[in-house]
Amino acid sequence: MAVAPPRDATPASLVQDALRQGAKIVVSTYNEPLITAEWAVAIFKEAREQGLVTGFVSNGNGTPRVLEYLRPHIDLYKVDLKSFDDRHYRQLGGRLQPILDTIRWLHGSGVWVEIVTLLVPGFNDSDAELRGLTEFIASVSPDIPWHVTAFHQDYRMTDPENTTPAMLLRAAAIAREAGVRYVYAGNAPGRVGDLEHTSCHECGERLISRYGYLIQEYRVTASGACPRCETAVPGRWGARFEGQQTAFPYLPHDRTRLTVF
Repeated sequence: MAVAPPRDATPASLVQDALRQGAKIVVSTYNEPLITAEWAVAIFKEAREQGLVTGFVSNGNGTPRVLEYLRPHIDLYKVDLKSFDDRHYRQLGGRLQPILDTIRWLHGSGVWVEIVTLLVPGFNDSDAELRGLTEFIASVSPDIPWHVTAFHQDYRMTDPENTTPAMLLRAAAIAREAGVRYVYAGNAPGRVGDLEHTSCHECGERLISRYGYLIQEYRVTASGACPRCETAVPGRWGARFEGQQTAFPYLPHDRTRLTVF
Protein backbone atom coordinates (compact mmCIF):
# COMPACT_ATOMS: atom_id res chain seq x y z
CA MET A 1 0.00 0.00 0.00
CA ALA A 2 1.40 3.39 -1.00
CA VAL A 3 1.83 5.86 1.84
CA ALA A 4 1.65 8.96 -0.37
CA PRO A 5 -0.39 9.85 -3.45
CA PRO A 6 1.36 10.20 -6.82
CA ARG A 7 2.30 13.67 -8.01
CA ASP A 8 2.90 14.86 -11.54
CA ALA A 9 6.44 15.99 -12.33
CA THR A 10 8.54 16.68 -15.38
CA PRO A 11 12.21 15.87 -15.97
CA ALA A 12 12.96 19.59 -15.98
CA SER A 13 11.23 20.19 -12.65
CA LEU A 14 13.06 17.29 -11.02
CA VAL A 15 16.43 18.54 -12.22
CA GLN A 16 15.72 22.10 -11.14
CA ASP A 17 14.76 20.86 -7.70
CA ALA A 18 17.98 18.85 -7.52
CA LEU A 19 19.92 22.01 -8.29
CA ARG A 20 18.03 23.94 -5.62
CA GLN A 21 18.89 21.22 -3.11
CA GLY A 22 22.59 21.59 -3.99
CA ALA A 23 22.85 18.16 -5.60
CA LYS A 24 25.83 17.18 -7.76
CA ILE A 25 24.35 13.92 -9.00
CA VAL A 26 20.96 12.52 -10.01
CA VAL A 27 20.44 8.81 -9.37
CA SER A 28 17.61 6.49 -10.40
CA THR A 29 16.76 3.91 -7.74
CA TYR A 30 13.81 2.34 -5.88
CA ASN A 31 12.10 0.48 -7.32
CA GLU A 32 14.30 -1.26 -9.88
CA PRO A 33 15.24 1.57 -12.28
CA LEU A 34 15.67 -0.71 -15.30
CA ILE A 35 11.88 -0.98 -15.54
CA THR A 36 11.63 2.80 -16.07
CA ALA A 37 14.69 3.29 -18.26
CA GLU A 38 12.91 5.68 -20.64
CA TRP A 39 11.93 7.95 -17.75
CA ALA A 40 15.48 7.87 -16.40
CA VAL A 41 16.95 8.83 -19.76
CA ALA A 42 14.54 11.77 -20.07
CA ILE A 43 15.71 13.05 -16.67
CA PHE A 44 19.38 12.28 -17.32
CA LYS A 45 19.34 14.33 -20.54
CA GLU A 46 18.10 17.34 -18.57
CA ALA A 47 20.52 16.65 -15.73
CA ARG A 48 23.58 16.47 -17.94
CA GLU A 49 22.66 19.73 -19.65
CA GLN A 50 22.81 21.29 -16.18
CA GLY A 51 26.19 19.75 -15.37
CA LEU A 52 24.92 17.00 -13.07
CA VAL A 53 26.38 13.49 -12.91
CA THR A 54 23.94 10.63 -13.51
CA GLY A 55 23.75 7.15 -12.03
CA PHE A 56 21.76 3.96 -11.49
CA VAL A 57 21.34 1.88 -8.34
CA SER A 58 20.12 -1.39 -9.79
CA ASN A 59 19.91 -5.16 -9.54
CA GLY A 60 21.91 -5.28 -12.76
CA ASN A 61 19.46 -7.57 -14.57
CA GLY A 62 19.73 -5.67 -17.84
CA THR A 63 19.74 -6.78 -21.45
CA PRO A 64 22.38 -5.52 -23.88
CA ARG A 65 19.64 -3.52 -25.59
CA VAL A 66 18.67 -1.50 -22.50
CA LEU A 67 22.31 -1.03 -21.48
CA GLU A 68 23.15 0.34 -24.92
CA TYR A 69 20.14 2.64 -24.64
CA LEU A 70 21.31 3.94 -21.26
CA ARG A 71 25.01 4.22 -22.00
CA PRO A 72 25.07 7.68 -23.66
CA HIS A 73 23.28 9.20 -20.68
CA ILE A 74 24.79 7.53 -17.62
CA ASP A 75 28.04 8.00 -15.70
CA LEU A 76 27.81 5.67 -12.70
CA TYR A 77 26.16 2.31 -12.04
CA LYS A 78 25.92 0.44 -8.75
CA VAL A 79 25.03 -3.23 -9.14
CA ASP A 80 23.60 -5.42 -6.37
CA LEU A 81 25.40 -8.74 -6.77
CA LYS A 82 23.22 -10.67 -4.36
CA SER A 83 24.92 -14.05 -4.60
CA PHE A 84 27.34 -16.08 -6.68
CA ASP A 85 25.15 -19.17 -6.73
CA ASP A 86 22.58 -19.46 -9.51
CA ARG A 87 20.32 -21.53 -7.26
CA HIS A 88 20.13 -18.64 -4.82
CA TYR A 89 19.34 -16.20 -7.61
CA ARG A 90 16.55 -18.45 -8.82
CA GLN A 91 15.11 -18.44 -5.30
CA LEU A 92 14.91 -14.66 -5.68
CA GLY A 93 13.24 -14.92 -9.08
CA GLY A 94 16.26 -14.25 -11.29
CA ARG A 95 19.42 -15.78 -12.74
CA LEU A 96 23.05 -15.10 -11.98
CA GLN A 97 24.54 -14.96 -15.49
CA PRO A 98 22.69 -11.84 -16.71
CA ILE A 99 24.01 -9.92 -13.71
CA LEU A 100 27.58 -10.99 -14.43
CA ASP A 101 27.12 -10.06 -18.09
CA THR A 102 25.86 -6.61 -17.09
CA ILE A 103 28.86 -5.98 -14.86
CA ARG A 104 31.28 -6.95 -17.63
CA TRP A 105 29.40 -4.88 -20.21
CA LEU A 106 29.26 -1.76 -18.06
CA HIS A 107 32.95 -1.89 -17.17
CA GLY A 108 33.92 -2.56 -20.77
CA SER A 109 31.83 0.42 -21.88
CA GLY A 110 33.56 2.85 -19.56
CA VAL A 111 30.78 3.26 -16.99
CA TRP A 112 32.09 3.60 -13.43
CA VAL A 113 30.82 0.45 -11.67
CA GLU A 114 30.61 -0.34 -7.97
CA ILE A 115 29.19 -3.57 -6.56
CA VAL A 116 27.27 -4.15 -3.34
CA THR A 117 26.57 -7.50 -1.70
CA LEU A 118 24.27 -7.77 1.31
CA LEU A 119 25.87 -10.50 3.41
CA VAL A 120 23.09 -12.74 4.70
CA PRO A 121 24.16 -15.47 7.13
CA GLY A 122 23.29 -18.90 5.80
CA PHE A 123 22.40 -17.60 2.35
CA ASN A 124 25.45 -16.17 0.59
CA ASP A 125 28.20 -16.08 3.21
CA SER A 126 30.11 -19.32 2.61
CA ASP A 127 33.83 -19.02 1.97
CA ALA A 128 33.44 -20.76 -1.40
CA GLU A 129 30.71 -18.41 -2.60
CA LEU A 130 32.48 -15.27 -1.40
CA ARG A 131 35.70 -16.45 -3.04
CA GLY A 132 33.95 -17.06 -6.34
CA LEU A 133 32.13 -13.73 -6.19
CA THR A 134 35.19 -11.64 -5.43
CA GLU A 135 37.42 -13.53 -7.86
CA PHE A 136 34.87 -12.67 -10.52
CA ILE A 137 35.00 -8.97 -9.60
CA ALA A 138 38.79 -8.98 -9.70
CA SER A 139 38.74 -10.74 -13.08
CA VAL A 140 36.68 -7.88 -14.54
CA SER A 141 38.87 -5.28 -12.81
CA PRO A 142 40.64 -5.27 -9.44
CA ASP A 143 39.74 -1.57 -9.22
CA ILE A 144 35.97 -2.13 -9.05
CA PRO A 145 34.97 -1.29 -5.46
CA TRP A 146 33.11 -4.01 -3.58
CA HIS A 147 30.84 -2.99 -0.70
CA VAL A 148 29.86 -5.83 1.61
CA THR A 149 27.01 -4.72 3.86
CA ALA A 150 25.37 -6.09 6.98
CA PHE A 151 21.96 -7.72 6.93
CA HIS A 152 19.60 -7.03 9.82
CA GLN A 153 16.29 -8.72 10.58
CA ASP A 154 13.32 -6.73 9.41
CA TYR A 155 9.70 -7.06 8.30
CA ARG A 156 9.09 -10.68 7.22
CA MET A 157 12.74 -11.72 6.98
CA THR A 158 13.57 -12.60 10.56
CA ASP A 159 15.01 -16.11 10.19
CA PRO A 160 18.69 -15.37 9.40
CA GLU A 161 20.88 -14.01 12.15
CA ASN A 162 22.05 -10.43 11.88
CA THR A 163 25.40 -9.98 10.14
CA THR A 164 28.16 -9.17 12.61
CA PRO A 165 31.23 -6.97 12.03
CA ALA A 166 33.38 -10.12 12.29
CA MET A 167 31.46 -11.61 9.37
CA LEU A 168 32.10 -8.49 7.29
CA LEU A 169 35.79 -8.58 8.15
CA ARG A 170 35.99 -12.23 7.07
CA ALA A 171 34.31 -11.45 3.75
CA ALA A 172 36.63 -8.49 3.19
CA ALA A 173 39.70 -10.62 3.84
CA ILE A 174 38.51 -13.12 1.21
CA ALA A 175 37.99 -10.28 -1.27
CA ARG A 176 41.44 -8.84 -0.70
CA GLU A 177 42.97 -12.28 -1.11
CA ALA A 178 41.07 -12.59 -4.39
CA GLY A 179 42.69 -9.39 -5.62
CA VAL A 180 39.98 -6.76 -5.09
CA ARG A 181 41.83 -3.56 -4.21
CA TYR A 182 38.98 -1.46 -2.84
CA VAL A 183 36.83 -3.28 -0.29
CA TYR A 184 34.34 -1.53 1.98
CA ALA A 185 32.04 -2.70 4.77
CA GLY A 186 28.74 -1.00 5.45
CA ASN A 187 26.06 -0.71 8.13
CA ALA A 188 28.56 -1.00 10.99
CA PRO A 189 30.28 2.39 11.39
CA GLY A 190 33.28 2.37 13.68
CA ARG A 191 33.27 -1.45 13.97
CA VAL A 192 34.97 -2.62 10.78
CA GLY A 193 38.55 -1.40 11.10
CA ASP A 194 39.80 0.31 7.96
CA LEU A 195 36.94 -0.92 5.77
CA GLU A 196 35.14 2.44 5.81
CA HIS A 197 38.19 4.25 4.41
CA THR A 198 39.87 4.57 1.03
CA SER A 199 43.63 3.98 0.84
CA CYS A 200 46.06 4.04 -2.06
CA HIS A 201 46.49 0.52 -3.40
CA GLU A 202 50.11 1.26 -4.25
CA CYS A 203 51.60 2.80 -1.08
CA GLY A 204 48.80 2.32 1.47
CA GLU A 205 48.39 6.04 2.19
CA ARG A 206 45.00 6.90 3.75
CA LEU A 207 43.14 9.03 1.21
CA ILE A 208 39.60 9.31 2.54
CA SER A 209 38.55 8.70 6.14
CA ARG A 210 34.89 8.03 6.88
CA TYR A 211 32.60 7.26 9.76
CA GLY A 212 29.33 6.01 8.31
CA TYR A 213 28.23 8.76 5.93
CA LEU A 214 30.58 11.33 7.43
CA ILE A 215 33.74 12.13 5.47
CA GLN A 216 36.33 13.01 8.10
CA GLU A 217 39.32 13.56 5.82
CA TYR A 218 39.79 13.89 2.05
CA ARG A 219 43.24 13.86 0.50
CA VAL A 220 42.74 12.82 -3.13
CA THR A 221 44.48 15.38 -5.35
CA ALA A 222 42.72 17.54 -7.93
CA SER A 223 43.92 15.14 -10.63
CA GLY A 224 42.49 12.14 -8.75
CA ALA A 225 45.77 10.77 -7.42
CA CYS A 226 47.46 9.81 -4.19
CA PRO A 227 49.33 12.85 -2.77
CA ARG A 228 52.16 10.66 -1.51
CA CYS A 229 53.11 8.47 -4.50
CA GLU A 230 51.01 10.13 -7.24
CA THR A 231 49.36 6.84 -8.22
CA ALA A 232 46.03 7.45 -9.96
CA VAL A 233 43.08 6.51 -7.77
CA PRO A 234 40.35 4.75 -9.77
CA GLY A 235 37.01 6.53 -9.57
CA ARG A 236 35.20 9.68 -10.59
CA TRP A 237 36.68 12.64 -8.72
CA GLY A 238 35.97 16.36 -8.68
CA ALA A 239 38.73 18.94 -8.94
CA ARG A 240 38.34 19.52 -5.20
CA PHE A 241 36.33 18.33 -2.23
CA GLU A 242 33.51 20.81 -1.66
CA GLY A 243 32.28 19.36 1.61
CA GLN A 244 29.04 17.51 2.21
CA GLN A 245 25.56 18.60 3.07
CA THR A 246 25.01 16.13 5.87
CA ALA A 247 26.63 13.22 7.66
CA PHE A 248 23.28 11.41 7.61
CA PRO A 249 20.95 10.19 4.85
CA TYR A 250 19.64 13.37 3.27
CA LEU A 251 15.99 14.40 3.29
CA PRO A 252 15.10 17.22 0.87
CA HIS A 253 14.17 20.38 2.72
CA ASP A 254 11.41 21.29 0.26
CA ARG A 255 9.77 18.81 -2.10
CA THR A 256 6.64 20.85 -2.89
CA ARG A 257 8.24 22.41 -6.00
CA LEU A 258 8.22 19.07 -7.78
CA THR A 259 4.49 19.27 -8.42
CA VAL A 260 3.35 20.42 -11.86
CA PHE A 261 -0.11 21.96 -11.82
